Amino acid sequence: MERVCVLYPDIANTDTRRLPEHALAEAMSLAHALHLDVAYGDVVNLRKPQAGLLFGKGKLEELAKRIKEEEITLVIIDGPVSPIQQRNLERHWDVKVLDRTGLILEIFSDRAATREGVLQVDLAALSYSKTRLVRAWTHLERQRGGLSFIGGSGETQIESDRRAIDDAIVRLKKQLSKVVKTRELHRAARAKVPYPIVALVGYTNAGKSTLFNRLTGADVMAKDMLFATLDPTMREVELPDGQKIILSDTVGFISELPTQLVAAFRATLEEVLDADLILHVRDIAHPETRAQAADVRDILTDLGISQAANDSMIEVWNKADLLSPEALETAQNKADRSDHIQTLSATTGQGIDALLASIDNALEDPKITETIRLAYSEGARRAWLFEQNVIEEEAFWDQGYEITVTWTAKQAAQFEKYGS
Repeated sequence: MERVCVLYPDIANTDTRRLPEHALAEAMSLAHALHLDVAYGDVVNLRKPQAGLLFGKGKLEELAKRIKEEEITLVIIDGPVSPIQQRNLERHWDVKVLDRTGLILEIFSDRAATREGVLQVDLAALSYSKTRLVRAWTHLERQRGGLSFIGGSGETQIESDRRAIDDAIVRLKKQLSKVVKTRELHRAARAKVPYPIVALVGYTNAGKSTLFNRLTGADVMAKDMLFATLDPTMREVELPDGQKIILSDTVGFISELPTQLVAAFRATLEEVLDADLILHVRDIAHPETRAQAADVRDILTDLGISQAANDSMIEVWNKADLLSPEALETAQNKADRSDHIQTLSATTGQGIDALLASIDNALEDPKITETIRLAYSEGARRAWLFEQNVIEEEAFWDQGYEITVTWTAKQAAQFEKYGS
């Protein structure tokens, strides 16, 4: 197993939403998600990045000394590292170096389970590989598997040949287009099912899969681990009023998601845009829950979420069981003042019933109240109104019934066709 250290370059005057210690903690969690032996993590203060080696000479030697003392074999730098910087650092420290993009690609490669997920990760990895001057891409010769950023070199002609990589990209795109067409057929088939689609989105490890399992009774992988779920999953759920919905669990978002992955997974994430309702699941107990929420909103905006979908979105403040009594009371008070916030714990089940009721209300079509008249001979149509439970008041007139109803436009249209 690789012995790893994680470095977070804290560059002066850089506009960022996160505190350095929280960013480092997330990067270390990413490393743990690959089951790496993380020896230590450190925030490295930088006035400005150096073009060739990222770090200044003094800091470079200081880091080299500790890397040697700790017997580190892989250095993860949580940030962008140019190909030249990567090559020079590897030569200077005599260890492998991995940047944030490479690390996330490794995790996605490890997690992908469906054919589409595997193809998307491989496509993203190949796009990334074109920017690297010296990399090992042994996965080009395999059907699937790890990306070999972390493993041994194993360099072959195909890995160093840019033309071979381009050919592989073309081949993967063709394979992926076939899979995407199949998924589009499935999506078209679902559109014929009169069930609304509710999509779970959120920062990675916010508890989407745990909530999905709680609501559906499914057994989707749910661990305290970044990117435990990668491939989207859908299940049918029956709401308290009997209405059925399709619930969709999607890949978790993360700050500074590599552009290669955003492009590769756009087709999958666009499932969210087709949803009738979006549930934004937040880890309300996380110290940077606001920054995480902002990252999720940014990605949704990039995907092209409509204003209507944004306005109707429900924020699910999950992991309430981890809050202190005072923090829980504050969160609950905020939720009570909004129709678009639900506080709950997917682990304990606290607040689940209120969330289901909120989904019910959000999916309910707007209703109008109006008065109609039916002749005595239209008994079947009157009975239909009672079956639909839309009658507010009923009175008689000289030729039949005067009925006040509260109903949706869909019910009104159905009534017009009934018995005609």
